[in-house]
Amino acid sequence: MKNTELILALDTENFSSAEDLLSKFKGIIKYYKVGSSLFTLEGPKVIELVHKCGGQVFLDLKFHDIPNTVKNAIISAQKLGVYAVSLHISGGARMIEKCAGIAKRPKLWGISVLTSFDEESFAMTGFKNDIASSMSMLSDLGVSSGLDGLVCSGFEIKMLRNKFPANMDIVAPGIRLGNANDDQKRIINPKKAKELGADFIVVGRPVLNSSNPEETVRAILKELE
Repeated sequence: MKNTELILALDTENFSSAEDLLSKFKGIIKYYKVGSSLFTLEGPKVIELVHKCGGQVFLDLKFHDIPNTVKNAIISAQKLGVYAVSLHISGGARMIEKCAGIAKRPKLWGISVLTSFDEESFAMTGFKNDIASSMSMLSDLGVSSGLDGLVCSGFEIKMLRNKFPANMDIVAPGIRLGNANDDQKRIINPKKAKELGADFIVVGRPVLNSSNPEETVRAILKELE
């Protein structure tokens, strides 16, 4: 069975809260997601903080723009020393190829269909195919254009794991320890994500909203053993 790493989402309100969280898990968690909310507020100093605490950063800004703009964003991320970045595969082959051609760049993890979509809400976006078909088509485009990994819900891990080589990272957000009552629709628990072949799981609210974050992280890591 594949080794599955935990990425803790630093979806905190400010720098101080992120600092407190990192101090709790220094030496326990290696990977941290820095998303658009905290990065927009605090900027690159959050990435510096993670590195100072011995962690590595998944910069989850979901880049989607004209090829040259996204290429320059990846170069900027490279200068910050991040481990991986996310970008929307629907930005197209040329966008991804320009990014993939950067020497010594971060890993490129492709977004196809966000985990907040169910079939009904996804159909309203104008895609003519269902989620699974759209993910299959977009993942083919992304991998052939040079992606290092794919971000997907637990519902699609098995399909993508069987479809692509073992060295293609599978990253699963939408991780929950029980029933979710939030905006995530396609959810899965840590143990099942590991069994299906995820390389990374991204966990935020189950830890951030926990009355005992340390205990919750221990429970997640135990499921991943």
